[in-house]
Amino acid sequence: MSAHCQLTGREPGFGNAVSHSHRRTRRRFDPNIQRKRYWLPSEGRHVRLTLSAKGIRTVDAIGVESAVARIRARGGKV
Repeated sequence: MSAHCQLTGREPGFGNAVSHSHRRTRRRFDPNIQRKRYWLPSEGRHVRLTLSAKGIRTVDAIGVESAVARIRARGGKV
């Protein structure tokens, strides 16, 4: 599963892991991505969304219908 939120567009960030001796190696900071299933009443079916933790809170606040509308407006497939 790619570390990418369908709603917020959140992706991994990149930086350095710094050891005790201060040597630097590249690393990536992945967002907290979860797969969550929601009931979509307008289509009479469940949809499975790949969301970050912030994306899940956004769906709880605005509702699944408007969240799916935002994802489709961005060109995402639901």
